[in-house]
Amino acid sequence: MAEKKRLSREEARKRIEELRELINYHNYRYYVLDSPEITDEEYDELFRELVELEQMFPEFITPDSPTQRVGAPPRKEFGEVRHTIPMLSLQDARNEDELREFDQRVKRLLGLPQDADIEYMAEPKFDGLSCEIVYENGRYTLASTRGDGVVGEDVTPNVRTIRSVPMRLLKPKDLPIPKRIEVRGEVLMRKDDFEKLNQELARKGEKTFANPRNAAAGSLRQLDPNITAQRKLDFVAWGVGVVEGVTFKKQSEILDALEKYGFKASRPRKVCKNIDEVIEYYRAMEAQRESFVYELDGIVVKVNDLSLHEKLGQTSRSPRWAIAGKFAPRRKTTRIIDVVYSVGRTGTITPVAILEPVEIGGVIVSRATLHNFDFVRLMDVRIGDTVIVQRAGDVIPEIVTVIKEKRTGKEKPIQPPEKCPVCGADVVKEGAYYRCVNISCPARLVQSIIHFASRRAMDIEGLGEKTARLLVDRGLVKDLADIFYLKKEDLLKLPGFADKSAQNLIDAIERAKKDVPLWRFLYAIGIPNVGEYTARVLAERFGTFEKLKNATYTELLEIEGIGPEIARSIVEFFKEPRNIQVIEKMFKAGLTLKEVTGAEVKESPFAGKTVVFTGALKSMTRDRAKELVEMLGGRVSNSVSRKTDLVVVGENPGSKYRRAQQLGIEMINEEEFLKLLREAGIKV
Repeated sequence: MAEKKRLSREEARKRIEELRELINYHNYRYYVLDSPEITDEEYDELFRELVELEQMFPEFITPDSPTQRVGAPPRKEFGEVRHTIPMLSLQDARNEDELREFDQRVKRLLGLPQDADIEYMAEPKFDGLSCEIVYENGRYTLASTRGDGVVGEDVTPNVRTIRSVPMRLLKPKDLPIPKRIEVRGEVLMRKDDFEKLNQELARKGEKTFANPRNAAAGSLRQLDPNITAQRKLDFVAWGVGVVEGVTFKKQSEILDALEKYGFKASRPRKVCKNIDEVIEYYRAMEAQRESFVYELDGIVVKVNDLSLHEKLGQTSRSPRWAIAGKFAPRRKTTRIIDVVYSVGRTGTITPVAILEPVEIGGVIVSRATLHNFDFVRLMDVRIGDTVIVQRAGDVIPEIVTVIKEKRTGKEKPIQPPEKCPVCGADVVKEGAYYRCVNISCPARLVQSIIHFASRRAMDIEGLGEKTARLLVDRGLVKDLADIFYLKKEDLLKLPGFADKSAQNLIDAIERAKKDVPLWRFLYAIGIPNVGEYTARVLAERFGTFEKLKNATYTELLEIEGIGPEIARSIVEFFKEPRNIQVIEKMFKAGLTLKEVTGAEVKESPFAGKTVVFTGALKSMTRDRAKELVEMLGGRVSNSVSRKTDLVVVGENPGSKYRRAQQLGIEMINEEEFLKLLREAGIKV
């Protein structure tokens, strides 16, 4: 060990850098390659020396130091991170035929003959929590969950505790360190570590996890990173978002480069010359499924040539150049002992089979969806039947086969309800589904309120499930618009409400109904098949609520990513008089929307610009500032790069301010930012 007391400040700095490089290298050997070069004792000695030197020279402590992986203070809540490029989900292929259909579709979209060969990258599909990790000039700076694909949760301190995640990228001989790289992959827990964790939780009398994926997700999303550090999590990289300073031509090159930078990347993987080789890989991986240390639920197939990705494009939910080939779900035999009816947020009544409990893939299954009554009729499934159950996608239990040979004659047919099982109202048949006609049905109303008030929708703080049920049970809210007519004295009659809590909720409701971005409102009102991403697309395309309300089926189909099902849902939603009545009732209560026409966007000082915020704003929250910029046609990024057009500087700016200075990017203070908003017609 170095004689620390005799080291000069400069010598200490050099030794600290040397120790960090050594420790990062040996972490890589141990946690990524599983091939250590030194003993645990020798590693501990290096780590101890670094800790002591940093204690003596604290000015040299940096966030990417190996000593900073643990010890972060608990967090009050997770912040939000907007992905530079959306992290879309993949379309599923359930068998070999559907994989071949994907291949045919790719060729058709590219204008190639069906007998042509497309080169694919085939990788294992690990069942974990998708995550994006950002490195700037090789240093770990930010980590976020996939979230809804557009916005994820900031889990930077938590991911820092994962030993297989490098704090600094390794420096390959044949590759430069990118100025910025967004590494995407899966946070996982080994099967054996999952078993040990559940045993420990059970010993303490705490709730156990259902499967390794839930354990990984629950461990990563701990508010206290110290708890995450105690869980044995791993990270396997499978792709990238934005990359600056390095160019790749193929998906296979990306995975090779990620390994050179110090990551575990998807293995075993294979570059397949054609779809036949993909099918061979699919069969081989399914046969090896149980031998993997991680849960595996399929393979991922990507067109290897990155130049073809742009040509193939994407839908609102998934890229057209990739697909997930799912393995045959695990199945077990059990018996249906009863059927109950579930009423969803949109009024859809779903029959649910109550089963004799059975273990499938480590999870006890006691219920299974029967989808709809056409499914019940076609399957001729009855109460008392012996059935084969599978976990669809290894998650949702469903019945796949009725073993009619085991019938005794005592089985009872399953009939659709004539009345809503919750409110007793009439039900109507719409296609394969039965739907409660009562838009104020308590079953759907409670769920609608919870969704309406959620953070990504109207963001009404304090209006959660418990309060929603109280409001419906006491008859205070009979439709969504009634939320805006609540009075303080109404709330004071409810258990759990005192003067302050009642006033806080009333204030939150008042705030929520003013200047609501159009996309948030569209997402909040619960149009079937319209999630947050689609709501944003619709808001950008139509600009105003009135235009969207009157949009035709044909107009909607012209929008990229909007298919027949979504278009039909939107048209039918706005054709329903009761829906329009509720929305008009909201407007009468003072609801105002922030609607931006195409012309206004073009005239906006933020139109087409990438904006970054650094430091605290006094006049509004960061989320509100982001919404205003996006509403005016701009894009908000979480990091400064050469593509940044403008940096808004608040109080106590951080590294983004220095980075903007280095790059010569235009910067304005908060007052100048507010002035631009006023010029664009925003009242602030």
